[in-house]
Amino acid sequence: MQTVVERLCRTLGPGALLPGERELAETCAVSRSTVRLALAELTSRRVVERRHGAGTYARRTAPAQPLDALSFRDDMARRGLRPDSRLLWCDEIRADAELAAVLALEPGAEVLRVARLRLADDEPMARELLHVPRSIAPDLDGRELDDGVSWYDLLAARHGRRVVDGTQGVEPVLVTEEDSVLLGVAAGSPAWRFVRTSRDEDGVVVEWVDALVRADRYLIEVPITRPRSP
Repeated sequence: MQTVVERLCRTLGPGALLPGERELAETCAVSRSTVRLALAELTSRRVVERRHGAGTYARRTAPAQPLDALSFRDDMARRGLRPDSRLLWCDEIRADAELAAVLALEPGAEVLRVARLRLADDEPMARELLHVPRSIAPDLDGRELDDGVSWYDLLAARHGRRVVDGTQGVEPVLVTEEDSVLLGVAAGSPAWRFVRTSRDEDGVVVEWVDALVRADRYLIEVPITRPRSP
């Protein structure tokens, strides 16, 4: 059964929608429970991917890249993917003590929040929540960041600030039921949580980002070196 599906993946190509469980069961003359077991094994082996409410697909190869201070658009382009985004919502808040410390602001300072669904080749890649100090971009409207507009490009062109470095934490998490609908994966699927603080050339904090990224589509390459003996 697994061999049949693997052969089908090679024939249809990466990203192709595979036949449903019933059709596969009839084609292979097996029960649907056998099909489910085979698909579960192929999912664990990263041969196929099962998308919540959308079916089973031949898995695309997720090219690995190092973590650099790049915009999402540039990161996806480097991976050979076509970036886009969709605005989910935006609002303004007053920074509490914790957020103010992260953004190097006084508590109570105004902060713009922009939630976006980030896409790669028209498929969900990440759910992102961007925090921007109003002192950095006083006239920024979160709705300007819809339809794939690059925040980094806008920041440089309009405000003369270029992101040059930052700090990013990465942790493995499981996708919640709510996020599974946005990302098109099953609840409980593995994901990366990226928490990033970025600075401009003057060392000023220009953003704090909390993003949930699909682990099946985003691989990280980390250079390693052997430590020198004392």
